[in-house]
Amino acid sequence: QVQVVESGGGLVQPGGSLRLSCAASGSIFRIIAMRWYRQAPGKERELVASITGGASINYADSVKGRFTISRDNAKNTVYLQMNTLKPEDTAVYSCNADVYSNGTYWNRYWGQGTQVTVSL
Repeated sequence: QVQVVESGGGLVQPGGSLRLSCAASGSIFRIIAMRWYRQAPGKERELVASITGGASINYADSVKGRFTISRDNAKNTVYLQMNTLKPEDTAVYSCNADVYSNGTYWNRYWGQGTQVTVSL
């Protein structure tokens, strides 16, 4: 089975920076894509950034120019570097991964989320 675990969340002041990590482990043949989502209180979950095995990257308009997604294939880990953080970035940040455990089928796995709070 595959596990996805996020880390790196916490409390940061506006204008500060934070780096989130998302590590996939277990029965992994290949990772197709990994994505960061966030959900603020009273809001729908939104896709923040994604990266594929071919390093194709997409960002939500709200974070373009401030956030950077990157990947370490050897560690099955994706990172989200968040700069110039704003209070409206406050949310639970979750990661998912599309994973081949064999050569035929893939599944999507979700982590449990990590809290990011941007506040004075």
